[in-house]
Amino acid sequence: MAVNKINHQDSEPLLSESSEELTATAYHTEFDTMLPNEPLPPQHPMRFLGLSAQVFFYYLGYGYLQELLFTLDGFEHTSWFLSCYQFFIYGVLAFLQIGFSGLNQRRASYRSYFILAALTVATMGLSNHSVGYLNYPTQVMFKCCKLIPVLIGGIIIQKKTFNRYDVAAAFCMSIGLIFFTLADSKVRPNFNTYGVIVICSALVADAIIGNYQEKIMKANHVSNVEIVFYSFMFGFFLILVGLLVTNRLFSSITFWNQHPITTYGYGLCFSVFGYLGIDIVLTLIKEYGALLCVTVTTCRKAITIILSFALFSKPFVLDYLWSGLIVVVGIYLNIYSHNQAAFNAKIASFTNSLFGFRDPTKSPTSAIPRILPV
Repeated sequence: MAVNKINHQDSEPLLSESSEELTATAYHTEFDTMLPNEPLPPQHPMRFLGLSAQVFFYYLGYGYLQELLFTLDGFEHTSWFLSCYQFFIYGVLAFLQIGFSGLNQRRASYRSYFILAALTVATMGLSNHSVGYLNYPTQVMFKCCKLIPVLIGGIIIQKKTFNRYDVAAAFCMSIGLIFFTLADSKVRPNFNTYGVIVICSALVADAIIGNYQEKIMKANHVSNVEIVFYSFMFGFFLILVGLLVTNRLFSSITFWNQHPITTYGYGLCFSVFGYLGIDIVLTLIKEYGALLCVTVTTCRKAITIILSFALFSKPFVLDYLWSGLIVVVGIYLNIYSHNQAAFNAKIASFTNSLFGFRDPTKSPTSAIPRILPV
């Protein structure tokens, strides 16, 4: 949920694991609305390490199980049933969370949630579906680059203007993706362009969903868990109807019943890991901000790709490495574009500590020149 989403739709840089980022976008939007200028509370370093470790644990497990499921021969034909199962688990967990939190009144209209559910289905369903046709690291790289459809759509549809850092970020992501995909086609003779079309369609839906989530939350002051519950439960029924119409529901159930541990068991763990990861990403954003969070999630994505090559047999070429680094540069250019003050402050602080400079604003004595030994 995908979370892929730490900044507003205009700045969509980041994490784009559909399930993680999809919901994290909505969460972060609410914090931006409620807490525009409040400083983040200082936390003990061990808490940050603990939260980061949980992000790695949940989402590395999420990625590993997702790829592991698709190693089962024939599973790619049941990818939409996996999404249906995942949406159901998310809906049940959100329902339990609503019960524990005591929320009992719906604030937004059913129509709004139906539209949001349709976008969520397109984002997460197509993302899951693409795993059956793409090399998993390639799919992860594509999901890091949601800024590209955001920027194109903003220019064409909303006539928005973007600064040079956003344009440079989109350019870096585009170049990195092109060469990463070319490397994939070079080492995989059965490279499937259909998978590229599917993941690009998921990214387009992903780019649209952020603005719509923000609109619902601002207009109705909706809680995070309410959005999660209704979007995933409505999405569950949408996918269920789609499976019935296409006559894939019962064939998928038959296939899953033949491999219950691998399908229902791993699918349950996959869904629970994704849902719990959303909450940890939310906490990380709330307490430490988008800058540190995107660093953690970018490292997590890098390790996901490394583990994919290490644990699942696939060829590796150096083109993967340098094209991936170009995408990472694009991610941080996009983050810098919308967090220049925070970036500059951290760079200045690091430079001062590295070279022994002192900040003249922190102490009245700092204006006195230092006498260095000769």
